[in-house]
Amino acid sequence: MGHNPVEDVIEIEQLLARYAVGMTKDDVEAVMDVFTPDGTYSAFGDVYPLADFPALVAAAPKGLFMVGTPALELDGDTGTGEQPLCFVEQTSHAMRIGWYDDTYRRTPDGWRLRTRKMTFLRKSGARDSGRAHDPTRPQPTSSA
Repeated sequence: MGHNPVEDVIEIEQLLARYAVGMTKDDVEAVMDVFTPDGTYSAFGDVYPLADFPALVAAAPKGLFMVGTPALELDGDTGTGEQPLCFVEQTSHAMRIGWYDDTYRRTPDGWRLRTRKMTFLRKSGARDSGRAHDPTRPQPTSSA
């Protein structure tokens, strides 16, 4: 187990908390602010650049994003991590569970997400990120 600087760990944990709170509050600006300008989100077999986030978040179901403590590996100004997720849809209380695989980069504004990739844990026992759960989601406008 590596020894990550405590200040960096706390800063990244707060960054990821702002993502979860932003998604819960449907605040796309707060969500976009945790990414680098060239940041991407991957799910459903697609990679979405930051410019697509407003449409992607608008199409996403609304509800509570509960995340666990991330497992982090930092190396200077970059890093990787994994974070468990439990999403509870607001009107039905249906859940989606899985985890994020992340990359991070330190910027002049502090640590930011560079990439975030979702893997879903399916009721069938499958683990995947390539099957759409919402057919109304937008397609990426460009390859990232």
